Amino acid sequence: MTASLVPLSDEADDPADGALGRWADALRAAALVAIDPHGLGGAVVAAGHGPVRDAWLAALRAGLPAGSPMRRVPLHAGDDRLLGGLDLPATLALGRPVAQRGLLAEADEGVLVLAMAERLDESTAARLCAALDTGEVALARDGLQMRLPARFGVIALDESVEGDESPPSRLRERTAFHIDLDGVGLRELEALPAETLPVAEARARLASGIAIDDAGITALTGAALALGAGSPRAEWFALRAARAAAALDGRAAVGPDDLSLAARLVLAPRATRLPAAADAEDPPAPEPPDEAQADAAPPPEPTLDPPPSAPEPPPVPEEALRDLVLEAARAALPPGLLARLAMDRAAAERSAGSGGRVGALRENRLRGRPLGARPGSPRDGARLALIDTLRAAAPWQPLRRRERPAAAQRVIVQPADFRVVRLRQRSETTTIFTVDASGSAALHRLAEAKGAVELLLADCYVRRDRVAVVAFRGRGAEVLLAPTRSLVRARRELAALPGGGGTPLAAGLDAAAELALATRRRGGTPVVVVLTDGRANVARDGAGGRAQADRDARASARRLRAEGVLALLIDTGAQAQPLAREIAREMGAGYLPLPRADARGVSQAVQAATRPRRGP
Repeated sequence: MTASLVPLSDEADDPADGALGRWADALRAAALVAIDPHGLGGAVVAAGHGPVRDAWLAALRAGLPAGSPMRRVPLHAGDDRLLGGLDLPATLALGRPVAQRGLLAEADEGVLVLAMAERLDESTAARLCAALDTGEVALARDGLQMRLPARFGVIALDESVEGDESPPSRLRERTAFHIDLDGVGLRELEALPAETLPVAEARARLASGIAIDDAGITALTGAALALGAGSPRAEWFALRAARAAAALDGRAAVGPDDLSLAARLVLAPRATRLPAAADAEDPPAPEPPDEAQADAAPPPEPTLDPPPSAPEPPPVPEEALRDLVLEAARAALPPGLLARLAMDRAAAERSAGSGGRVGALRENRLRGRPLGARPGSPRDGARLALIDTLRAAAPWQPLRRRERPAAAQRVIVQPADFRVVRLRQRSETTTIFTVDASGSAALHRLAEAKGAVELLLADCYVRRDRVAVVAFRGRGAEVLLAPTRSLVRARRELAALPGGGGTPLAAGLDAAAELALATRRRGGTPVVVVLTDGRANVARDGAGGRAQADRDARASARRLRAEGVLALLIDTGAQAQPLAREIAREMGAGYLPLPRADARGVSQAVQAATRPRRGP
């Protein structure tokens, strides 16, 4: 069998060809995936829907052997579709459990295509990765216990815009090729006409074994180290890609061109740093032989034997081979690599450090994303999972029909079989800043709070969370800023707040608790951040007196703890105050003394303190 795939020409090897060279590399990667789908893991293809992506998938389809499966995975495929399970109609018809194969087992010796892989659920990604690692699917559900072969490759179609999302990192690590078709158009498709490649013969040649010497392995590992590829899987995929390339070109051993191709297609997209430039100094010229030694050397004897018609080319020295492979990878590096890596790293740190990146995960009876089913009764708004209920009841039908002959033609369902739908909903996070606006240092504290609020609001459209501000001074507390994403409104309200007066800490904590509970009733996740030195001197009723004010503040703090509100207390005193630490303990909150913190320090402290404890 042959496939309509474009071979990688010398002209396309030049990175100056831009889109043409990337299209040729993409087609060669498709041919290699068709030769060794499971061994190479597949490819992540960054391309929007259109003729270019369709042409690449058609080239891959043409390269696969006749009868090899090419299955598409729906974005929200459940475990029963992925892993398999009980075939409900066959089980009910035959009266015994009948297994049904899932997509992973159906794709054995072929490929799985994931559309919109950047939105892939982590649980689905974990199941795919487990099958890629082991080459099989372990099915243990619905009374079934079996292992099915699942040796496939994954084609993850990344349709993200401007890198705002990406496929799960664990899946990217397990695919050999990371292909970017941005900028490739119809001109490139027409410039490289399809040619037939002996993919079937290459698969057979690869199965019989392709040799590679120690120098080639050393060259690949050295290039991976110089590029900072990181994972050992990169070197392993590069080795397998080099062998597949040699098999495609009809060679029984890996050559320098195969190593260069593997470095360009596998190692270059994984680069995290630029390799050091090679020494520009010329090697020292060999010294001329001594005249005495030259005179003493006997002249060469003439020979009448003709030279061989096709002399074998001398082997490439190990050092030269290593430089050749590294130079091929260096030529394939995209421009501005270091700047792009720095931006990606900063974005990842902001995502990981945000207190409410996408909110906490909560189970919800009425709305949200399905999580499967659980035993239970369809009451109080819970929805009956009909298929799962029938699946739980199916294995018991023969026994129940013998016990109840009159119901032989019906499905007998008992209360223990009932399953209800589990739904998961991401709740929006609201960070409630509770600011002590009393005393001579109030303006300084408000400046910290204002800066922290502005920093947290800067990425609110990405993180989808809200910020609120409660200020307490004089005899009471005021909700200065209701939960909002508006940076302009936050600045205006904070700038208008005066400072001075007493410290009604209990009133401030009560107002924060009410706002937190209201946020929770709306389905959100509240996080209370208190900025104070803990020196309360105004009681809950507005009367003065430190003793009563302290007792009321502790009672309000215990209320927050009883309600289970996630909280953090930032001590804004000139020195760490024991009273503030005790209030934090009563709240069950984290304590952080920041006597001289700026706005960025407050923002980072909030993110660091709330990140480990975020969740339902």
